[in-house]
Amino acid sequence: MDTSSPAAPPSYPLTLRVAGRRVLVVGGGAVASRRTRGLLEAGAVVVVVAPTVTGELADAASTGRLTWHERGFADDDLDGTWFVLTATGVPAVDDAVSVAAEARQIWCGKGGDPERATAWVPATTTVDDVVIAVNAGRDPRRAARIRDGVAAALESGDLPLRRQRRREPGPDGPGTGSVALVGGGPGDPGLITTRGRRLLAQADVVVLDRLAPRSLVQDLDEDVMVIDVGKNPDHHPVPQDMINALLVEHAVAGRRVVRLKGGDPYVFGRGGEEALACAQAGVPVEVVPGVTSAVSVPAAVGIPVTHRGLARGFTVLTAHEDISMLPPDEAHTLVLLMGVGRLRETCATLLVAGHAPGTPVAVVEDGYGPRQRVTVGTLETIADRAEAAGVRPPAVTVVGAVVRLCPAWPG
Repeated sequence: MDTSSPAAPPSYPLTLRVAGRRVLVVGGGAVASRRTRGLLEAGAVVVVVAPTVTGELADAASTGRLTWHERGFADDDLDGTWFVLTATGVPAVDDAVSVAAEARQIWCGKGGDPERATAWVPATTTVDDVVIAVNAGRDPRRAARIRDGVAAALESGDLPLRRQRRREPGPDGPGTGSVALVGGGPGDPGLITTRGRRLLAQADVVVLDRLAPRSLVQDLDEDVMVIDVGKNPDHHPVPQDMINALLVEHAVAGRRVVRLKGGDPYVFGRGGEEALACAQAGVPVEVVPGVTSAVSVPAAVGIPVTHRGLARGFTVLTAHEDISMLPPDEAHTLVLLMGVGRLRETCATLLVAGHAPGTPVAVVEDGYGPRQRVTVGTLETIADRAEAAGVRPPAVTVVGAVVRLCPAWPG
């Protein structure tokens, strides 16, 4: 990316493969140290020529990562060199290096003197396997800011990061694909993590849950495969073992797979089973946490699951679990997921277990969604109120004293 002014000399941007090749650095100050760091990371065989060097360069020399000649520059230092960088801070020395390099047809970068250089080191960084390099002419700070802006956009998923080529699997095992189990949060697309957005922007295949933030897939490339495996209550059109097989199948074929879920993958999301299936097949798998609806949906209507003086802790269960053994304690919040259809039975079970009939209850529908609504009552009244209001899933039920903090609670 070249943002130099129209008056700047024309140049031809490219990257150099310096791994295993001799690169000469003349100078031992901060600029030389920074340039050397990048060269070593790229695998270059670095030779530094300078009377004195920074501590970083001295340490690298003492451990054998580079060779340091503790003296001034000589023309024969260029023997066998593919590329030279000079940054002594002494114009006469840098000029001499440049002239000698030109005579030998060796590309030369000059610190602080881009006009007389034959090569320039741009502001660089790497996001995933994408190298960002920006040359802004004589303005390195401007180049660094542009570089950082592009990197931030790639990191956040605002710019496309998806590979357009992939390698097919070889005879010895899986290809280069992977699986990411991404928690999409409670439904609002703004509540997915930056890491989740970035992986989604890289995906070749998206395996989508019913409560995942579906609007995020609308901006993906047309050739991204989106597989809907959403489950409704008591209706699972794609069994879990088939979902596991889909993840493995596409990853082994060399694709980047994102399993986009609502909430958090490991909170009643079957993420653990999917991760195990991938691991058993030798498929790399990453788990990206999400904002769980167990905490966020109550918060959306002003209910904290813990609150000093009201609730010291909370328990998250599905309504299909046995809740009869829970101690009757308003100071311990109970959060029930997937429980609208069993709300009357749940309240009856808690009452039999000794919970007070006046224990506050809230049912929060479609948290952060377009039809978000809260219905409040007590263990004795909430089932009738929810039925009268036509409460329907998805919804989260909260039982405990913290419900009184909800603005909808009658004061």
